[in-house]
Amino acid sequence: MGVALTTLEEALEWVAAWGRTRAMWPLLFGLACCAIEMMATQASHYDLSRFGMEIMRASPRQADLMIVAGRVSRKMAPVVRRLYDQMTEPKWVIAMGDCASTGGVFNNYAIVQGVDEIIPVDVYVSGCPPRPEGLIEGILLLHEKIRRGGRIGASR
Repeated sequence: MGVALTTLEEALEWVAAWGRTRAMWPLLFGLACCAIEMMATQASHYDLSRFGMEIMRASPRQADLMIVAGRVSRKMAPVVRRLYDQMTEPKWVIAMGDCASTGGVFNNYAIVQGVDEIIPVDVYVSGCPPRPEGLIEGILLLHEKIRRGGRIGASR
């Protein structure tokens, strides 16, 4: 009783997952009205700092979390893909809002009908626009996925 048995490999995986969830750096990247809610999540009332997300990084080479906040136009799609490719490994993606997830009310040729056509998405946050609490719940779901050892990095 009171003794935990594990292997060194499992212990190291747990420590790595713990570190990844406590030090995620989101990319400063917003496309539409959902970006305002994403910025509100960073403000003092909701405070993403308690999850280790002190600041949003302006460079994709310093970020490991992309929050696609808003609709993605066909013209913007290659830029989104390029930013994703420049991010450090392991990297994660949250599709924030109905427009990023399914194209929302913009069912036409100019808007990508879901950002998962361009990049792999780990967590979808619904709403138009979703409240900051919804984004926080999505981040917590992503943390749980990382702790479980979900698909990360290039293995997607």
